Amino acid sequence: MPHIIQNPPLQLCPLGDSAVVLQFGGEIDLNTHHRIRAVSQVLEQQPFAGLVEFVPAFTTITVYYDPWVLSQEGKLDAYSEAVQQLEVLLEQAEKAEPAPARVVELPVVYGGKYGPDLQEVADHAGLDAAEVIRIHSSGKYHVYMIGFAPGFPYLGGMDARIATPRKASPRASIPAGSVGIAGAQTGVYPISTPGGWQLVGRTPLQLFNPNRDEPSLLQAGDEVRFVPIPEEEYIDREEGQAWV
Repeated sequence: MPHIIQNPPLQLCPLGDSAVVLQFGGEIDLNTHHRIRAVSQVLEQQPFAGLVEFVPAFTTITVYYDPWVLSQEGKLDAYSEAVQQLEVLLEQAEKAEPAPARVVELPVVYGGKYGPDLQEVADHAGLDAAEVIRIHSSGKYHVYMIGFAPGFPYLGGMDARIATPRKASPRASIPAGSVGIAGAQTGVYPISTPGGWQLVGRTPLQLFNPNRDEPSLLQAGDEVRFVPIPEEEYIDREEGQAWV
């Protein structure tokens, strides 16, 4: 049976015998995202005994725990003990001040071989390519979550004027750093992978590097701004990233 917390509404449900799903409503919006960030912050700073990991998403956090450890910690069964521990942390999270968003600028070379679908996006929007670049690079984007591929940011905030359906046939391989549009979303491919997004540009920055202390350049809660750069700067910065 799900456990309901009323103010503000939040549902806790078991997932198998070693996880709890915290459901923060059903709407993808900044208010829900800020609550998820606050709870994630408390879980990071004050992990309870038996906590294995937690995975934040658009409207949920899945908390994985070690049933044996939790069964030794209290008089309740492992799931009930996990819920009890989470209730305490949730109270603290609701009182916490949200951490200020980190602003990350991503340099992007638009069009040409780096953004082969720029003109297709422009044609779909009824605009010229230069206006698509202006609109895309003038937005302020919010990183709601990281998923799909290591370091892949799900960004909110794209102007509806340049929303474009994904390609009917996905590409077998998309270069790392490619900036794409799919429907009302924009995003950046952190690694080379198949994909069907409309490619409008590419950044020389490495969004994912397993050798860094923080492998993912972007984190949930960050704000992203795309900065147009010429091809020459892209080449120089890409060569510099090879040593990062």
